[in-house]
Amino acid sequence: MNDTAPEIARRYRELLMSKTPEQRLRMGLAMYDTARALAESGIRAQYPDISPRELKKQLFLRFYGNDFSDRQKEKILRSLLAD
Repeated sequence: MNDTAPEIARRYRELLMSKTPEQRLRMGLAMYDTARALAESGIRAQYPDISPRELKKQLFLRFYGNDFSDRQKEKILRSLLAD
């Protein structure tokens, strides 16, 4: 769905492109940090006593669970949780 007026979308793109590559990277990293904090908060609300290991698993599934087959997810989780 795209409900943004073309003129506004153009102006927004110009604004973003006026930033340096480093500024754009920092913006992206800040957005990821915010998304991760929101996801972690939601998981902790659902599972108040979650272990750090299980939290790591749940974060992976929340962000990437639909991007891999079940077999791939199992392999990734085994590797992720081997630490």
